[in-house]
Amino acid sequence: MCNVPCQATAQLKQAFKDPAIIPALCTVMTQSANPQVDNEPEFQHAANMLRLHFLISKSLFIYANVCFYFFRHTVHHSLSQLSAAMVKNEAPDRWPALLKLLNESTNSNNPQDRQLGLLLLSKVVESNPEPFKPHYKKLLQLFGTVLQDGTNPTPFLGEGAMEVLDELMESEVSIVVPYIAEIVQFCLEVADVSLSDSLRVKTLSCIALLIRLKSKAVLKHKLLAPILQVVFPILSAEPPLGEEDPEDKENGDGSSDSESPKHFAAQVIDTMALHMPPEKLFNQLMPMIQACLASKNPYERKGGLMSLAVLAEGCADHIRTKMLSSVLQTVCHSLSDSNQVVRSAGLFALGQFSEYLQPEVSKYHAELMPLLLGYMSSLKEAKIGHVTKAFYALENFLENLGKKDIQSYLPTLMETMFSALNTTDNLKLKELAVSAIGAIANAAKEMLVPYFSLILFSLSLSFSLSLFLSLTHTHIDTLSVLARTIGKDVFSPLAAECVQLGLNLTNSVDDPDLRRCTYSLFSAVSSVSPESLTPHLTAITTLMLLSLKSTEGVMVSAPSMCLHMQEFCVLPSLYPCVCVCACAHQFPHEDVRRAAFGAIGHFCRAQHKVWQDNPTEGNHQALQKLLGVVLPCFMEAVKQERERHVVMGVLEAMNAVIKSCKEEALQSPDRLAEISHTIRDVLKKKTVCQDAGGDEADDDDQQAEYDAMLQEFAGEGIPILASAVPAETFYPHLNDLLPLIMNKAKSSCTVADRSFSVGTLGETLQSLVNVQGGRAVAGRLSNRLLPVLVAGVKDSDAEVRNNSVFGLGALAEAAGPIISSNYPMMLSLFSNLLVKESDRRVIDNLCAALCRMIMSHMDGVPLEQVLTWWQVIGFGLQDLRHHPVLVFPLL
Repeated sequence: MCNVPCQATAQLKQAFKDPAIIPALCTVMTQSANPQVDNEPEFQHAANMLRLHFLISKSLFIYANVCFYFFRHTVHHSLSQLSAAMVKNEAPDRWPALLKLLNESTNSNNPQDRQLGLLLLSKVVESNPEPFKPHYKKLLQLFGTVLQDGTNPTPFLGEGAMEVLDELMESEVSIVVPYIAEIVQFCLEVADVSLSDSLRVKTLSCIALLIRLKSKAVLKHKLLAPILQVVFPILSAEPPLGEEDPEDKENGDGSSDSESPKHFAAQVIDTMALHMPPEKLFNQLMPMIQACLASKNPYERKGGLMSLAVLAEGCADHIRTKMLSSVLQTVCHSLSDSNQVVRSAGLFALGQFSEYLQPEVSKYHAELMPLLLGYMSSLKEAKIGHVTKAFYALENFLENLGKKDIQSYLPTLMETMFSALNTTDNLKLKELAVSAIGAIANAAKEMLVPYFSLILFSLSLSFSLSLFLSLTHTHIDTLSVLARTIGKDVFSPLAAECVQLGLNLTNSVDDPDLRRCTYSLFSAVSSVSPESLTPHLTAITTLMLLSLKSTEGVMVSAPSMCLHMQEFCVLPSLYPCVCVCACAHQFPHEDVRRAAFGAIGHFCRAQHKVWQDNPTEGNHQALQKLLGVVLPCFMEAVKQERERHVVMGVLEAMNAVIKSCKEEALQSPDRLAEISHTIRDVLKKKTVCQDAGGDEADDDDQQAEYDAMLQEFAGEGIPILASAVPAETFYPHLNDLLPLIMNKAKSSCTVADRSFSVGTLGETLQSLVNVQGGRAVAGRLSNRLLPVLVAGVKDSDAEVRNNSVFGLGALAEAAGPIISSNYPMMLSLFSNLLVKESDRRVIDNLCAALCRMIMSHMDGVPLEQVLTWWQVIGFGLQDLRHHPVLVFPLL
């Protein structure tokens, strides 16, 4: 089979023995007068031959010729690529002519030579950044010189300098850490001067990347304040006279995804919120925000609101627990501002709050819904960008309202949406209304049935206008929501028609986003009428496989489709999807990787269900083979994956697999230890996505909220493991993990950390109730856990108290008479709590804890006194309906 390649290789080696071959190839590369010679097949072939010969012989003649021809022909791009290939395989120290060429060209008085020098520099640095490490300070000085050159006739020089810096950042961030202060200072100087917008955008993007990858180093070098002092004024700047910000223009769609310095300044603050401790960020940022909100300049007020908006995701807990009422008042006040620019920013902030600060924000519906409905009444008069933000705020708010809360607003909402669909010719407004109906359906559910026929009529009427492709996407998305929420009996008659509609669309329109929508529709239909998809299963599976193999962004949707369909699909028909998803977890796009990991986990759970339903040896072997591949893949991803939210998805998938498969997931002799060590690594911040391996100390209890959330995902695996194996088997690993959990219960930790800590302890104790040897292990742990849980009962936060009370009840149930000597102390604690507790959740769990104590050791509980407590607080048996498993045995 290898005759032809072997013969070709032998011929090439023979040809390269001729000293004339190199000059001949170089001549081919440079003889054409065509400026597009880079793209000619003859040139590409010659360049490839030179690369090959260099790999074989490391010919110094090629070094010399590349340098000789680089500035003497129009083939600079390909010659720079050839240079990069050579540097990748050979240190530049072996090529003094290259270093000399780079030095002379980048410092040349000729702008064209400098331009070409930066092109060459960007390519070779991208190929092999390590050898340039000793020259980073000189490179930064070079970039500064280029960017400050007032005689520069073309913006390319500045762009080229930033591209080189970007390559240094992307290739291996650890290399630039020693120079992080200089890099940030350099970027701030560029961002703060009157250079081109594209150049300032690149510098702001570089700062955001540094914060995302090395936030600890940024804080260590005290760079937070200098960054904010430059970035915040950019965000709050007034546009040039006679101009508007892109999102505020008459014909804008309200999108904030413009390539402007202002947009990227907001992105820097957003990145700070996601990757820095809220306390440290707010101490520096809030004085700036407050000054802007009080300003008479509308663009400064807008900047303050935009800052609050982008803080909502990353600092949600901080805002919810410490300042929610005040920031909501600020936003509500902005909605009546005299300037529409400020009102639009207020709507965007309200949309962000509604998305990320739930469920607390929904409690303010009586104040916020009238404001939003007021906006809806004047849709046709406003700019479409402004209207888009109004719908964004409305949709996010409605998504989290319950049926009870939305009921009084439903008639007005539906009247507004039908008016927008039936009385306007503006397709964008129709799209927004269709999408809003989906949000209303998520909240109202079956309450939307009286409107269903009219909704379908309005959708069919506007669907005929759907040459506007995004309107088609929105129609399909809303149909999917209706299928899931309106009720099976109502939607089932439409199921087959919806499946056919999706197939027709995917067959007639080659659009990735449309395929995403149709997969979502298929998934929704499967939940109400799986038999409607059965005849089309082969066609749908084929479509999914094509999407999975595609390089387009739709890959995220196909794994999601697999997740919904697995309950009724014949599993062998999805095996090809398993294989492709297994490859997709290495896909460059992070959302695809997370979706792929989730899909693989669901396939494991599906195979486990197949084995449970049909426990043959073949099905068991198939399950073990799948778990033997998937679980090591999960653990490797947790340790090495760079993106934090992907690791969260992996931990979530791994926890779900272990929870479903239990001991089957832990059959391998070392797997329990390996998974426990993986959890420990996350809790100790030793993984790549936690910025492990740097020189920055991490003794500070403060961390970004999303970093804490990542640890919560890991901690959730502890009670799952505890319920999957005998207690004595897990005890050594539990003993190793518990200090890391208990450490987060300290009073200096955040409310979220304290709640997570005592909650995890309680869930772990609950898991021990039902496993072999659980009572003995719970008794062994009691002396360590009791002080933590008792302190939690006295916490100032209701959620922490609630979880701690649950934990004490779980300890009593798990340990039984072993801790009977602690019953008087626990009863006294509960008695004191009942006197002053007002949160019904805490009281509910307190009564459940008493039930657990009675069931475990009745002699240790004064029953008459307990019944008296219940009567005093007016807590009858009907209030224990949430705990029937405890109450009925007690009765």
